[in-house]
Amino acid sequence: MQQNIGFTLARLPRLWRAVIDRRLAPEGLTQTRWVTLYHLWQMGDDQPQCDLARTIGVEAPSLVRTLDQLAEQGLVKRCPCDKDRRTKRIMLTDEAMPLLERIDNVVSEIREEMLAGLSDEEVEQLGDLLGRIEANGLAIQAREEG
Repeated sequence: MQQNIGFTLARLPRLWRAVIDRRLAPEGLTQTRWVTLYHLWQMGDDQPQCDLARTIGVEAPSLVRTLDQLAEQGLVKRCPCDKDRRTKRIMLTDEAMPLLERIDNVVSEIREEMLAGLSDEEVEQLGDLLGRIEANGLAIQAREEG
């Protein structure tokens, strides 16, 4: 089991997102778009583009195309930052709100289904364990990069 845990940890997020993707397909959303919208909504409106990219886990230039598409759909707008003209701030539009509510409902449904059979205590313990594994990984990364 211990030998396979890394592979299981790698497969699980892909599976989780794939299930959400299938449920959101009727909305015409790609994974990149719904993940971007959802993270922006969770972070709070009016975020620097670079912070949004970092939160999602992509390079800022990679996010530009997705933001262009979301802006064309009228779901986000980009404004220059008052303090740094090179920085763009990303804001959700009113048109995005019904879609975000749908995304949130789907994410909540999937979370409930994926965690079915686990008690609240087990879910809390799982979160704690995953947090410790992540902290170990970040420490390794910092040590090896520094």
